[in-house]
Amino acid sequence: PDDAERREAPRPRAPSGPPRRRLRGPIGTGPAVALTLAVLVAANLAVHYGGGPLGLVTAVAAVALLLGVLHWAGGTRADAGLAPGTLARGARWALALIGLVGLVYLAGALIPDTRPLFQDRRHEGMGAGELAVRVLVLVPVGTVLLEEVAFRGVLYGLLCRAHGALRATVGSSLLFGLWHVLPSLHLATAKPALTEVFGDTAAGAALAVAAAVLFTAAAGVLFCELRRRSGSLLAPMGLHWAVNALGYVAGFLLA
Repeated sequence: PDDAERREAPRPRAPSGPPRRRLRGPIGTGPAVALTLAVLVAANLAVHYGGGPLGLVTAVAAVALLLGVLHWAGGTRADAGLAPGTLARGARWALALIGLVGLVYLAGALIPDTRPLFQDRRHEGMGAGELAVRVLVLVPVGTVLLEEVAFRGVLYGLLCRAHGALRATVGSSLLFGLWHVLPSLHLATAKPALTEVFGDTAAGAALAVAAAVLFTAAAGVLFCELRRRSGSLLAPMGLHWAVNALGYVAGFLLA
């Protein structure tokens, strides 16, 4: 009888897929995300209204705080896209993407129909020294390091471990779009090509901001996918730096 009972006992079902790993630490994913957003709101205001050295100090401090929040929630370097084993692969992706953006920008600057897209009134009067500071310091530290660690590193890592890659991509990309509201307030008047589209009015400025938010949210999806495919934060960092820094170079040369 004992043998019959053992034969009739139902076998445990095999799991349908690997279980999602949740962050385990002194705080949970929800509080960690809330702390991350609080740091980002403060950093956004400080960077936008401070600028210069204050913006750089704010960016570095915010990066340290954000990585601290991830660690506090039980996250690892791999969750932030900074695992040592993925850095070489990420660097190769970054170099390839920088070269690709450089070729696209060069072609766009040489073609008369697309050349106005690179013109920016904010580059007027900019010297070579200021350009070098922007390209080599302000963009990589004040923009790329902060935004990539925040949105494709900490936020993506927190959300991915709790809810999966899709929700992590959507959530971090939407927040990345909203992050660009303040920097886009005068975008319609700064770029002649956008002034022709949106006009020089309050309504046009609002439309330009909305377009910038949607565009950067879409860019955030691309950055998240690069991070997912490469396994490294260096891949979206390379593309992000190339788009911003080489844009400054093109605008400077065409000013």
